[in-house]
Amino acid sequence: MQEPDPLLAGGPGACRSHLVTRIREHEGVQHEADLLAEETAVALEYNGISHATLLASPCDLEDLAYGFSYTEGIIRGPQDMRDVELVERGNGLVLRMQIASACLDQLKRRRRSLAGRSGCGLCGIESLDEVRRDLPPLAPRRSVAKVSAIVAAVAELRGMQALHAATGATHAAGWADAAGKIMLVREDVGRHNALDKLIGHLLRNAADTAVGIAVVSSRASFEMVEKSAAAGIPVLVAVSAATSYAARTAEELNVMLAGFARGPQFTIYSHPEYLSREEDPT
Repeated sequence: MQEPDPLLAGGPGACRSHLVTRIREHEGVQHEADLLAEETAVALEYNGISHATLLASPCDLEDLAYGFSYTEGIIRGPQDMRDVELVERGNGLVLRMQIASACLDQLKRRRRSLAGRSGCGLCGIESLDEVRRDLPPLAPRRSVAKVSAIVAAVAELRGMQALHAATGATHAAGWADAAGKIMLVREDVGRHNALDKLIGHLLRNAADTAVGIAVVSSRASFEMVEKSAAAGIPVLVAVSAATSYAARTAEELNVMLAGFARGPQFTIYSHPEYLSREEDPT
């Protein structure tokens, strides 16, 4: 079996070949190679302090470092990240980050022990008081996103999930402009990680996050709404449902949250006034 082009399947090491046994009724047993998404333990260290361990796809990890650090409130902006070093260990990877000394107090206040699972964003949190961050709501907006732009962004995202196409086991987060054209996609075995990678790239490149749409290939949890709000993203669109906590959080933080975005339809859970119903100019 031909190995995938690394650029078309998430980058080097993002997936690997594995011998599987396929059972098909009336067709017997077949032994063949398949591609599996790599799931690697990634430890996050700040100024020598162990902070969290995630299970993640081992690609775009510098984006993950920036995005996680920013959406968790550990750094205030890209200027607070002084250095990122990736270290390979026998049992995983370590992201060694050097951050501004002024951020260390915030790190200790927000410290987690996420000895986690790829599907959970809160594993190991130490107290109920830490579940919600104290984030300021985004400025109220009107006519932020067009129906046609949301529909176009969701449709285009499906064709840009190279790692998912190869393995069927990953989530994606995409960034679309006001017209719905996908400008950037990040993939990961964890939906929170994919969004953090996307936000990290936007942060590192000083993108204007107030103008655009974030699209995720998963359900929308409250933490994904929080991450979007922390990054200044006013519109979050999910292909699956939103939880009630996500909807309440989006209402409070002035984020337009949409879900069940499939084909020409979607469901809005918060701030429908952000949606422009005007027809696109021809």
